Amino acid sequence: MSVSDPVADMLTKVRNAAMARHEKVDIPASKLKLEIVKILKTEGYIKNFKRISQDGLNCIRVFLKYDDKNASVIHGLERVSKPGRRVYSGYKDLPRVYNGFGTLIVSTSVGVTTGKKACEKQIGGELLCKVW
Repeated sequence: MSVSDPVADMLTKVRNAAMARHEKVDIPASKLKLEIVKILKTEGYIKNFKRISQDGLNCIRVFLKYDDKNASVIHGLERVSKPGRRVYSGYKDLPRVYNGFGTLIVSTSVGVTTGKKACEKQIGGELLCKVW
């Protein structure tokens, strides 16, 4: 089955797995998804991830993170730029997520990065998603 927005599909799988309290979730791999998962790991939203080959298909296995009360660390995932409406922003106009407590993931000319790092490097780009 063809997916028109693979990034939104990945975010939905992670969101649903976190709400269902799953330990891990498998996502079809791509370079962009791998970069987003790396950012989720460095920002502390997931425990770890691993690239696996399952039935001849490359996948990313994401291990979800929960707090002491067994509540998900990820409270929300929201896709900003969609295939029907791409959203771009300069570094001066990058939105803040939950007054700085969330993370904005931006695709820039030098790669996928967080909104804070894009501001420091003074680079704008396409706003991929918000995580809080």
